Amino acid sequence: MSEALHAEWTKLRTLPATWWLLLGVVAATVIIGATVSASVSCTPAAACHADVTKLSLTGTYLGQAAIAIVAVLAVSGEYATGMIATTLAAMPRRTTVLAAKAGVVTAVTLAAGLPAVLGSVLAGRLILPGHGYASANGYPALSLASGTVLRAAAGTVLYLALIALLSLGVATAIRDSAVAIGAVLGLLYLFPILAQVAGNPGVARQLQQIGPMTAGLQIQASTGLRSLPIGPWAGLGVAAAWAAAALAAGALALCRRDA
Repeated sequence: MSEALHAEWTKLRTLPATWWLLLGVVAATVIIGATVSASVSCTPAAACHADVTKLSLTGTYLGQAAIAIVAVLAVSGEYATGMIATTLAAMPRRTTVLAAKAGVVTAVTLAAGLPAVLGSVLAGRLILPGHGYASANGYPALSLASGTVLRAAAGTVLYLALIALLSLGVATAIRDSAVAIGAVLGLLYLFPILAQVAGNPGVARQLQQIGPMTAGLQIQASTGLRSLPIGPWAGLGVAAAWAAAALAAGALALCRRDA
């Protein structure tokens, strides 16, 4: 297994797009979160956004797309170049190959997700008090010493890792880069759109409960937990179920098809 991990790490880090995409994850997550934090205000004449923790982590909505692309390229890039045949000849146990890819993709996702989330929380801590979200108005400064903020931050990092595994599984099953990226982004962003246009509130709530993004990002909520369509940890569990199902489908396809 160690040899497979080393081989997959070498392949992923030598892809030209990997480091730019990972840098994009950090930059997009922090910049968008900071921009959104700077665009709101809490004054007597304006309605206050109740959940400042989730507000500061808004950049996750875009950062996850770059994570998905990195994970897809970890598999589909080999199919595009024909290198997958060499990989499987050197490592005949195909589930070991997929497990090694999953381990490496998860590691780089955590490495990018951690500074992205910490940077977003720090940006919110520095920016939001100047826009009325201060202790004087009932909003303590964002701090990882707070249990809800720590849960939201750690959960967001785990969510990004689950999105990477979901993307890896989809890419392994589909093989083609463009189609796999489209499929993953569709899974992520289609459910919130459908929930918005659903005429029935019950249907909209159910869509939010089963969508990998709509359910998974409930982990960021720090207020109004009883009104959420699904609890924070239960929502992250839904995202984990999507990732497990995608990996299972990818493993089945990898083992049953020719390279």
